[in-house]
Amino acid sequence: MLFYRAAVDLSRSTLNYVAGLIRRHRKTIKSPWRRLNPGQQALLVLVHLRKGETLTEIAAGFGIGVATAWRYIREAIALLAHRSPRLDQALRAAKRAGYPYLVLDGTLIPIDRVAADRPFCSGKHKQHGMNIQVLATPDGTPLWTSGSLPGSVHDLKAARIWGIPRRLKAAGLITLADKGYVGAGEHVRVPYKGRDKPTSQKSANSAHAKLRSPGERANAQLKTWRILRKLRCCPLLTGQLVKAILVLQLRESR
Repeated sequence: MLFYRAAVDLSRSTLNYVAGLIRRHRKTIKSPWRRLNPGQQALLVLVHLRKGETLTEIAAGFGIGVATAWRYIREAIALLAHRSPRLDQALRAAKRAGYPYLVLDGTLIPIDRVAADRPFCSGKHKQHGMNIQVLATPDGTPLWTSGSLPGSVHDLKAARIWGIPRRLKAAGLITLADKGYVGAGEHVRVPYKGRDKPTSQKSANSAHAKLRSPGERANAQLKTWRILRKLRCCPLLTGQLVKAILVLQLRESR
């Protein structure tokens, strides 16, 4: 195997933040000596998430075994995901910030599955994946991400499973969404459907799209972490992984 120097486009403060979480966790559990110190473990985790390198590649680069690399990554992801905001917390923060509206959008995280795994297949995207719901501010900053559901689950059903319409109503927040959320309730505003719409409805749809489109950048920001371009781990870990990346993305965008 050949080795070469490389870089990862993340800030030193993000590295220090992850290293601090790992250091405190090791102290709490009274962890014995490990091959990598907290800073090295944090760098390993960030490289894996940001660049999407395989466990074999990253383990060789850091001089550890594949199983050890996997344990280090899983440990850090759990620590980060635990700090991801809950839905009620995100809605309270949005209300305090005075946002005129939020943007709700679903995204599919592709997974490495075979054609027989029908529950994971999204008919809309024509590929296997996991459904993640994302709430964002009007400028596209992600506020909250849901757990994961099979890709075959419709966005409206996923939103109801996670209680999004009910909690938006309770918080009194208006949210813009695409036509996949028709029927989500009065606090989730969607475009008009149908052909030969009157001019007023076409104008309303155009304005709706202009307001919603910046908010949909949230999904693109999360997927700058290349690990989300195609997962090769257990699909059930997708939600926790996305929550961990949300915490890192918010740190980077400060």
